[in-house]
Amino acid sequence: MFLEQHQVGPYQNFTYLVGESEGGEGVVIDPSFGIEPVLASIDQHGIKVRYILNTHSHSDHIAGNQEVRERTGAKVVAHRVAPLRQDISVDDGSTIESGRLKIQVVHTPGHTRDSVLYIFEGQVATGDTLFVGECGRTDLPEGDPSQMYDSLHGKVKALDDALVVLPGHDYGVTPTSTIGREKRENYTLAPRTREKFIAFLKE
Repeated sequence: MFLEQHQVGPYQNFTYLVGESEGGEGVVIDPSFGIEPVLASIDQHGIKVRYILNTHSHSDHIAGNQEVRERTGAKVVAHRVAPLRQDISVDDGSTIESGRLKIQVVHTPGHTRDSVLYIFEGQVATGDTLFVGECGRTDLPEGDPSQMYDSLHGKVKALDDALVVLPGHDYGVTPTSTIGREKRENYTLAPRTREKFIAFLKE
């Protein structure tokens, strides 16, 4: 597998270029502002980008969609309720295939209604649901702390400890982590009741 993590744009966003191999089919995850380095890498490594995978619809995660689409002809993939132009609508349990890459979708509302994770080849792109050492905000429009509780403590904590966490922003002490490490060290995943979690997020 080919995988590159690019920090682009003014908000420490991570955009990911993923391929089944160098020169093979692949995807771009969350093309942000300042997408030019990713476009250059697509050309350099000959990745045939079939899909643009958006973890959610906030502007800093979709700003480069059109540029990638125009350069590669890729189709935009997003959760069915995402308020953006999408060619393929997905939901919890959907699968996307690009060459030998098989990508599983997990719906994780909380930061937004349309937030999803993408799991592939021992990796999980978590968008703004889970950061290294933190979780996404729930005080923005469409944020919901109760849904975030279910997503983190129901779905994220049920994932394989070995999965490498590919977050949506460079907010942590390291640019990547693992689900196992986050279960041990991320204070937002510490055992709490729903009521205490909601109160904690409001602090």
